[in-house]
Amino acid sequence: MVRYIARRLLWVVFLLLAVSFITFIIFYLLPSADPAALRAGRQPSPSLVASIRHQLGLDQPWYVQYGRYMKNLILHFDFGYSYQNGTPVRQLIFSRLPASISLAAGAAFLWLVVGLGVGIIAAVRPRTKLDRASMGLALVGISAPVYWLGLVALYLFSSDIGVIPILPGANSYVPLSENPFSWFTSLIMPWCVLAVSFAAFYSRLLRGNLTEVLDEDYIRTARAKGLSERRVVLRHGLRSAITPIVTIFGLDLGILLGGAILTETVFNIPGIGRLSYASIVRSDLPVIQGTVLLGAFFIVFANLFVDIIYAFLDPRVRYQ
Repeated sequence: MVRYIARRLLWVVFLLLAVSFITFIIFYLLPSADPAALRAGRQPSPSLVASIRHQLGLDQPWYVQYGRYMKNLILHFDFGYSYQNGTPVRQLIFSRLPASISLAAGAAFLWLVVGLGVGIIAAVRPRTKLDRASMGLALVGISAPVYWLGLVALYLFSSDIGVIPILPGANSYVPLSENPFSWFTSLIMPWCVLAVSFAAFYSRLLRGNLTEVLDEDYIRTARAKGLSERRVVLRHGLRSAITPIVTIFGLDLGILLGGAILTETVFNIPGIGRLSYASIVRSDLPVIQGTVLLGAFFIVFANLFVDIIYAFLDPRVRYQ
């Protein structure tokens, strides 16, 4: 198992280096994304652009620029400075990261509880009214856009414009360190909206997997031995049916930690997603690159975590 984890860690390092190189090429070396021209303003003179390029070190060979960037990133965790206001990119990212983590973690907990619960109930009662109703609602949940769900939720339940004003609306996010209760209430609607499509997809996926597993021979053997149906389903059936869920969950959570752009925009949550959107609109390239690398970091390490969990669930993976 140690050798398996070591191999995966080496692969993670390679992937992060590859992502850093690709993003560097895209955002710094392509003529269409010249940071000196962007920083110089509208209709700059060639001499001004050349002066800014020299100040930023962009007149040096690309490998020198990349080496300097990686040196600052690895030794000092320095992503550079925003072209918009001169603020360190690291400061911008870490000031927004707690909000994105709060949103992603709460939504993930909610969609796992609801999605797995509905999937298990539908699988053990196939072709019943409960099964058909839950899978029908799941199909609606998968089809509904997150942006539209957020607007509907605000219209129905927000305290400022809602028909039933029972929850805080947009612009109500409060950091956990300031007021835990207000933090919790301000995220109830964003959690629910973000979790709907994931919970719907997970319930349908688990229902299909578990239905097939419960027809396997070893499940019939477990029932023949006199085991309770609850133990057969949860201990024997669920362990085999849940492995695809583990893989998908790690990737979904990694992506969300990198920023849930639509949900953060609808509810005006100051997270990584909104920071990414604003930096793209303003062509703030250092911030874009920093958020891309952060998203890649979360996705790669979430994938590593999933691989380790998968190896515990299925030991055959370690030897492939």
